[in-house]
Amino acid sequence: MYVYGRTGRKWNSDSLRMPCSAKLILLIFCLVLLVESRKHRRRRWTGQVEVQKVSHVYKKNHDMTKTRTGKSEQLLRVDDHDFTMRPAFGGPAIPVGVDVQVESLDSISEVDMDFTMTLYLRHYWKDERLAFPSHTNKSMTFDGRLVKKIWVPDVFFVHSKRSFIHDTTTENIMLRVFPDGHVLYSMRITVTAMCNMDFSRFPLDSQTCTLELESYAYTDEDLMLYWKNGNESLKTDEKISLSQFLIQKFHTTSRLAFYSSTGWYNRLYINFTLRRHIFFFLLQTYFPATLMVMLSWVSFWIDRRAVPARVSLGVNASMPRVSYIKAVDIYLWVSFVFVFLSVIEYAAVNYLTTVQERKQRKLRDKSMRTDSEALTPQKQEVMIVGATEGRKLRSELGKSATWDFGRDNIGRFPCTCGIPSTKTMLLEGIYSESDTNSLEEYARGQMVTEEEKQDKMLVNLAMNNESHSSRKKGLKGHVSLRIMKNTHAIDKYSRLIFPGTYIFFNLIYWSVFC
Repeated sequence: MYVYGRTGRKWNSDSLRMPCSAKLILLIFCLVLLVESRKHRRRRWTGQVEVQKVSHVYKKNHDMTKTRTGKSEQLLRVDDHDFTMRPAFGGPAIPVGVDVQVESLDSISEVDMDFTMTLYLRHYWKDERLAFPSHTNKSMTFDGRLVKKIWVPDVFFVHSKRSFIHDTTTENIMLRVFPDGHVLYSMRITVTAMCNMDFSRFPLDSQTCTLELESYAYTDEDLMLYWKNGNESLKTDEKISLSQFLIQKFHTTSRLAFYSSTGWYNRLYINFTLRRHIFFFLLQTYFPATLMVMLSWVSFWIDRRAVPARVSLGVNASMPRVSYIKAVDIYLWVSFVFVFLSVIEYAAVNYLTTVQERKQRKLRDKSMRTDSEALTPQKQEVMIVGATEGRKLRSELGKSATWDFGRDNIGRFPCTCGIPSTKTMLLEGIYSESDTNSLEEYARGQMVTEEEKQDKMLVNLAMNNESHSSRKKGLKGHVSLRIMKNTHAIDKYSRLIFPGTYIFFNLIYWSVFC
């Protein structure tokens, strides 16, 4: 039998026959190739299943929480329950433990009477509806997306002005569920709450502020809030510090709060006590006020006529605006009173000095008017005679004597050298009747000679005027000396009274308020 190929070549069918042994070997080889190819394909497609099967061999206790068999909601059976109702609804109150870790005290505002705090707020409760099977009691942790699908306590901050949950980069919420149904719910919150402050001892005061937590909807019959570990439930960061306050202590308390419309609620309190740093106010308020008071004392050593040097300054301070008196107000007002009294002291000294000068001017004017009005006809005649005799003496003595007959010096005979048997003296103004009579006798010229008349006139006038002048000067000097002594005595006593009183006030003030 012949077979024709594509090229038209003729082949013999006997030549195409193969031995049986060769065919058997070829068949076995094909079967081996087929089996190997199937094993390789099976390993590539079902590798993960094989790993899991091997893990069953080496790990007998398998933890279902670490195996992703489906959605976490299916593992917690969230869709199988109504989480709008609290756990054990209709039964006893569910206990909810609370603990807090304070991260920072951001600010204390005396003006707004509030404080701002950042904290980690954690709740602990048991919800059997969230229980799941686990051989090793491992917990499951979720973020805030699962919180919206289950029941959580409705705790809020009483007397809160502003609060928010941090949301960078996502909401700072953690939910951890244990196999037996216990739940840990944690949030990072910043809250600004009211703080009733008492500034009666400001700035030497201590303030106690309170952050209050309470359930908004559930009374104590449905939900019981409590501190999970007592006083140990409150933790604080050691690095917490404030610019104006020293944090003395944190502590926790709890009690029931009653509302007339809704009932009794469990309320938790976070109390912290702050003591104000005094050094800042010493530099800004107390030292300047003290320096201004001491500056006002300098006026007691300054001349009473130096008005610009005796004017004192005041002290301004920015304080909390409250309707009652604070400790710093007492100090500042007393300081202002001392400064004011120093100004009053200056005004008193200045007034007495002005009165003294006015009296001296009046005495001078009065003496001059008295001198001009007290010239009787007899005195005028005497003065004329004296003037005539003076001219005669001047013509005799020439330039050896000086005489002044001006309008304001009528009857004034300053004696100079060259007059025999006569002392140099000053004759001035007012004479008694006996002097006038003796001078009249001299004018008549009946009893004595011309030379004796001159000597008698000059001696009588000089003695009379000396006694009167000394009398006037003694009166004026006595009045002036008394006034001068009074003004200087005020400054002298003020130098002791003002500093002593102010030091005594400071001793009482700091002993009471410190």
